Amino acid sequence: MSETSGPVLRWRVRRDLLIIKAVAALALAVLTVLSLGDLRGMLLAGTASLVMGVLAVRDVLVPVRLTADGEGLVVVKGFAGSERVPWRAVERIRVDSRTRFTSRTELLEIDTGEGIHLLSRFDLGVPCQEVAEKLRSFRTGT
Repeated sequence: MSETSGPVLRWRVRRDLLIIKAVAALALAVLTVLSLGDLRGMLLAGTASLVMGVLAVRDVLVPVRLTADGEGLVVVKGFAGSERVPWRAVERIRVDSRTRFTSRTELLEIDTGEGIHLLSRFDLGVPCQEVAEKLRSFRTGT
């Protein structure tokens, strides 16, 4: 990211979620070892342990998922990469909310015309609507 003289906003994965993922990976690894006589149980627990471990490692490598400054945004891309998006390339910032079976999910959508970057509350550490409002006001300078 280039040096800017103005304010920089950052949103990151909450540390407590990282700890939960790491503890879950460890607990599932222990369950894998305890399931050595049961092939199916061992495969399920081992796979789940691996997935949780990979998610925890990603949170360690790239804790900041979204950054905004006077030039634009830096959005996490792929496992541990990032993409710089200038403000002029941002066509729309909105929150997609859906309710299914009494569970509500929200995703922050950053539309660049060539692609859409989707970030959840778990990526941002705060409600998506709050981030969308801050980004819109930061972008327009109001």
